[in-house]
Amino acid sequence: MTVFKRAQVGLLLALPLAVVLSVVNSPSVTEAAWQRGQFSAGSFGTVTIPAPTLNGQCTYDPGFLGAGAYVRILWKPPAGYTLANAEVQVSTSGLGSALAPLTGYNLAGNTTGNATSGYITDVQTNLLGGFLGLGTELQIAIVIKDLGWTSKSASVASNAGLVGGLGGNCRNLPAA
Repeated sequence: MTVFKRAQVGLLLALPLAVVLSVVNSPSVTEAAWQRGQFSAGSFGTVTIPAPTLNGQCTYDPGFLGAGAYVRILWKPPAGYTLANAEVQVSTSGLGSALAPLTGYNLAGNTTGNATSGYITDVQTNLLGGFLGLGTELQIAIVIKDLGWTSKSASVASNAGLVGGLGGNCRNLPAA
């Protein structure tokens, strides 16, 4: 065999061995990197939902000796919002507060009017809260909810009086 033929045979045997070795021993990680000379800027903020407004003086109606007592609120949502965006939040304080919980309240069912001219909402007290007011103060807040955010409130406070709604009253609270 000639030297030339031996070189060819050796090359043919070495080539598969080189391929196998390169697959088994992959190249190591380098410290090569790249950068881009362009930057971006951003910002973030919060959503502010405008609060509803009171557009008249609230009233307390004692009903008949406290039975059927309710608080009437005159309010208007901010532009672009309706009754569907509103929620009533109620808290009580005073000696009779345990007697006057507000449960199962339906805002749409107790409200008349429209977003343009304003709404009239009646919030009933229960029988014991109206009859045995015991100086209970009922604070009612209307808020607007949208996109998971809640506005500041338009609030009123009423006092059911001592007994039978006698001396009961309501007053609009300053904007929070």
